[in-house]
Amino acid sequence: MKETTHEFEHEFEAAHGLPEPLPARETLLWQGTPDVWAMARDVFHTRSVALYFGVILALRAASAWSDTGSAYEAALAVVYLLPLAVLGLGLLALLAWLTARTTVYTLTDQRVVMRIGIVLTLTFNLPFKAIAAADLRQRAGGSGDIPLTLAAGEKIAFAHLWPHARPWRVATPVPMLRNVPDAARVAQLLAQAWSQSRGVALTHSTALDTPETGHAVAAHSHLSPT
Repeated sequence: MKETTHEFEHEFEAAHGLPEPLPARETLLWQGTPDVWAMARDVFHTRSVALYFGVILALRAASAWSDTGSAYEAALAVVYLLPLAVLGLGLLALLAWLTARTTVYTLTDQRVVMRIGIVLTLTFNLPFKAIAAADLRQRAGGSGDIPLTLAAGEKIAFAHLWPHARPWRVATPVPMLRNVPDAARVAQLLAQAWSQSRGVALTHSTALDTPETGHAVAAHSHLSPT
């Protein structure tokens, strides 16, 4: 399997989120960035880390209370560790903010462009002919992930994509638009543009209801020939 050549490194953008201005024959359909708080929660797992620190702090307080019987000593044990917990969560939140701030996803009537990277900026240009399928994983609140399964013969290294890649697909990396606001609408735009450009029909509609719970739901929108 060859590695895709649709990859650029650049310091300056000719257009926002793009390595060069769009040709006159190409139409911009949507452009956006990940939701910062959703990325902090889903990519950097701030809720799980906060729960972990909460348990550790509670155990330290309980241990100090058991050893000394003093509420002051129990509170002191928590206070000593609390700055470390705040620092850890703050660093994760900062990473989420930097990741979202340096990411631009662009959808046109001919391709998907992913401009990513905090230190080293990379732009992945994915024409519709290189995309075999698109899925939608929508969450409560409207944000969601849109994995893009690449066509046979196309590959982007997982290390180059992370965190803009489907988790645990290291051998066959799947580029993914992460924590996209109003993900159902973006997925619908992508499905329509893909089908129009390829002259194919969708096997399943991407117009999905927003889940009522906080649990993620996977919804497949396979793009396949009629």
